[in-house]
Amino acid sequence: MYAVISREKTQLPPGTIVHMPGTWEDYCALRDSRGDRSIPRIKFRNSEILLMSPLPRHGREAHLLARIVETLLDRESRNYEAFTPITMDIPVERGIEPDYCFYIDNWQAAVGKDRMDWQVEPPPDLVIEIDVTNYTTVEDYLPYRVPEVWLFKHSRLNIYGLQETSYEQQSSSRYFPEVDLAVLITNVFQVAAEQGTGVAIRELRQQILS
Repeated sequence: MYAVISREKTQLPPGTIVHMPGTWEDYCALRDSRGDRSIPRIKFRNSEILLMSPLPRHGREAHLLARIVETLLDRESRNYEAFTPITMDIPVERGIEPDYCFYIDNWQAAVGKDRMDWQVEPPPDLVIEIDVTNYTTVEDYLPYRVPEVWLFKHSRLNIYGLQETSYEQQSSSRYFPEVDLAVLITNVFQVAAEQGTGVAIRELRQQILS
C-alpha cells in the first residue's frame, strides 16, 4: 500500500507515522475525509498535523485494557460511560483521538451525549493510550485537563496523574488505589497471549467478582 494524503483521501500503510505542517482547517479537512472510518488516527498541535495508521497490536491492547477497567469498575458496582473512537478538539488549537476514554466520577456528564463541547463540559476521567509507534505523549492531554492518563508502552503500564501544570507518573490509579495494576495487567496479558482475550477476561472476572 502506498501512502496517500490529501483533502479527498488519506491512507497509510499499517505502522506508518507522518508529521506535517498544517492549519486547523487542514486538520479538519483530513479528519472529515475519513468519513465513518477511524483510520488513520489524526492529531493536531502547535500548527502540526500527525497521522498514524495503527498496527493490529494497537487495537488488541487497547481493547484488553478497556475490558480490565470495566471489570474493575463492575467489581465495585460503579457506573461509567466509555467511548472509542472519539475526537477531542479545542477549535483552532488542538485535536486528539484517545484509544479509549472513561467517564467515572463524571459519568452523568456523558450519559446520552452524541457530542461533547470540550471547552465547556468536563473531560474524561481516564484516558487509555497505546504507544506502539511513539505517536503519543501524555502532555497532549494537558489542555483538556484529563485527571488520569494510562500510557501503555513496551508492554508496561505507566500511570500519570494531573497536577497543577503537568502530569506526574504515579504508582497507583486514583480510581483503583488498592489494585496493583502492574501485576494484574501483566498476568491478564500473559493469559491473553497464550489462550486468548476471552479466556483472560473471564478468568479475571472469576478472580475478582467471585
